[in-house]
Amino acid sequence: MLRICYTSSLLLLLCCSAMVTAEDRSTRPNILFIFSDDHAIKAISAYGGDLAKVAPTPNIDRLAREGMLFRNSFCANSICGPSRATILTGKHSHKNGFMRNTGQGMDQSQWTLSKALQSSGYNTALIGKWHLKTQPLGFDHWEILPGQGNYYNPDFIQQDGSTKRFTGYVTDITTDKSIEWLEQRDQSKPFFLMCQHKAPHRTFAPPLRYLDVFDEVEIPEPANLFDAYTNRSLTLAKNEMEIDRHLDWAYDLKVRKDERGEVALPKPDRYGTPEYNRMTDDQKSEWDAHFGPRNRAFLNDFKTGKMSSRDIVRWKYRRYMRNYLGTVKAVDENVGRLLKYLGDNGLAENTIVVYSSDQGFYLGEHGWYDKRWMFEESLRMPLIIRWPGLTHPNSTAEELVQNIDYAPTFLEMAGLEIPEEIQGRSLVPILKGKPTEWRESLYYAYYELGEHAVPQHFGVRTKRYKLIHFPVTEEWNLFDLQSDPNEMISIYDDPAAQPIRDSLTKEYYRLREFYEAPALPKPVKR
Repeated sequence: MLRICYTSSLLLLLCCSAMVTAEDRSTRPNILFIFSDDHAIKAISAYGGDLAKVAPTPNIDRLAREGMLFRNSFCANSICGPSRATILTGKHSHKNGFMRNTGQGMDQSQWTLSKALQSSGYNTALIGKWHLKTQPLGFDHWEILPGQGNYYNPDFIQQDGSTKRFTGYVTDITTDKSIEWLEQRDQSKPFFLMCQHKAPHRTFAPPLRYLDVFDEVEIPEPANLFDAYTNRSLTLAKNEMEIDRHLDWAYDLKVRKDERGEVALPKPDRYGTPEYNRMTDDQKSEWDAHFGPRNRAFLNDFKTGKMSSRDIVRWKYRRYMRNYLGTVKAVDENVGRLLKYLGDNGLAENTIVVYSSDQGFYLGEHGWYDKRWMFEESLRMPLIIRWPGLTHPNSTAEELVQNIDYAPTFLEMAGLEIPEEIQGRSLVPILKGKPTEWRESLYYAYYELGEHAVPQHFGVRTKRYKLIHFPVTEEWNLFDLQSDPNEMISIYDDPAAQPIRDSLTKEYYRLREFYEAPALPKPVKR
């Protein structure tokens, strides 16, 4: 596959910018990219499912009604920073250099989407979560959360390097800042705004107004909440992301130490209560008024032995889900605020609105929270695009798309050439509803080194099948997603599966060669 050096990339960028005339700049569409963190598609009602009935997302659903919903949208590496780097570069993690959250920041000497759009005449801004360790480049304006940021009274790093704290809830403040920038932007240029939310990332802290919104709702329980991790890789049972064993009482479940008295809970705190400790006294009062009585009722039942081990897991699951869905409700509400701003200010017809998240998330499936594994819940990422006048309302796409496709899509939307180094493909033909030859498989790679005890693993997914390779333990898993959508039994060793196993293994190595993937980690003797 042809690649061009960074110098050549810069020359191409300058040439592409020069090709855009003043008239083009005045008519090119604005692009509003709304990006959340760890938003599972099951928590978006437009995608359907049991949660849609109890936790609707009407504003995100509106985008789907007025645009296109992608049903087979996936990430290339299910972890926060690498996904963001992939979106900005259009390249897999090993090519853009940001392979894991740990380590050095993103190399911004390479071509990036933001620099290309800025140089071509777009007014560019990034507000919210960044998580790439270096300062953003290619943005006329930016305000970013340090690291993961906080839900309550968050700090924002300013362009002059200072940090300021703002009182309130982070999702609301990120939207406030986005609207303020839209008000003050250079209106002679089209805009590219990345409004990037912290929510619904851990610690799952809803705004005060939504603390009790799901209290009377029966949250449906996934069929594999009590997964025993049999019939698949031995590494699954060693995970450290279970609702049962690994959610922290204070950090995740909001049960503070001073509420517990002499009750000894099964697992001690690891993290404390960072959100509670930064609240104002008034915020703490509302928080305590909500969680205090509920925690005391639970602790009494726990102390008196009224709850079985499964009852405790189910309590943890409900507490986790109510908090998670409360943060999602705030994201959806703020999507509505941005859509209203566009409509009220005559911007809706010439603004492409994109909603996505850096990856999916486990909502109890396999007994898990978090992401990382190449199972469907974290591999899938939401993608909804509203392009007025081009994309048919209430349309869906079944093609296999990936976050390497975002950068070339935005470039084509802006009328720019796509550099040859980009590994993704523009989704514009799909958005136009024009038949096009498309990929039949996707490549996945997870490079983190042991966090949550999830091993490095790699794989290939087609519309029906998924092959996962665990090179360190020399294991392979194969799933038929049609007959086994919950991925409970690997058919890799089933003689009847040999034809598809051989076909997918061949495709796996073909994709590794095609994308110029690095050498696999070496096996470790067991």
